[in-house]
Order: sequence, then structure tokens, then C-alpha cells
Amino acid sequence: MRKPNKTDVKADAGTPAMTAAMLTLNPAMTKAWVDIMSEGARFLTERLHQDLDTQKALLACKSPTELLEVQSAFFKTAMAHYTDYAKRFQSKIATVTEDTMKGARSGFSRGYDDVPL
Repeated sequence: MRKPNKTDVKADAGTPAMTAAMLTLNPAMTKAWVDIMSEGARFLTERLHQDLDTQKALLACKSPTELLEVQSAFFKTAMAHYTDYAKRFQSKIATVTEDTMKGARSGFSRGYDDVPL
């Protein structure tokens, strides 16, 4: 049986039970899962702050024209942020998949001529 790869992720007293359980199975996948969840939480926090700022600006509008300008700016920036987040998420998933598959390979190869028929 192959020896597990060394990673910088460690299960300690502060590690949640689910993360510790995943860490024993596949450390690379666990680190990726933690990174993805952290990035999602960061993005959500950032978007909520911007949504609250937009709500304040909407409540301060004095005319329909001003309201339209605030809404237009909000949708433009929101779409740019969501697009950027989706690109980063897709890139991270691709990297995680590649790293996980590298760890799953056995290092042994077989030729077609050694398989009995």
C-alpha cells in the first residue's frame, strides 16, 4: 500500500470533526475544501457589505433619475463581481481536481501484453 502524501493541513484540537474526518481520507481534498469554503465566505461577506451600501444609497435617492443611476451601478458591479468569483471558483475546482487525481494515481503501470485472456 502506498504511503500518504505529506501536506501542511493538520488535524488539531481546533479542527472541526468533519474536516478532521476528511483529512484522514484525502489531505489534498480537505485543504481544497477548506480553501473553497473560505473563499465563498469571503465573497459572501464582501457582497453583503456592498448590498447594504447600495440599500443606503437607494433610500437616500431624491429623484427617479438618481434611483435609476444607483440601481444601474449596483447591477453592473454585482455582475462583474459574480463573474470574477465564478472564474476564480472554476479555476480552483480545476486545480483541486488535478491535484486530487495526482494523489490517486498508483505509480504502477501495466502493459497490454500482461493481461490474461
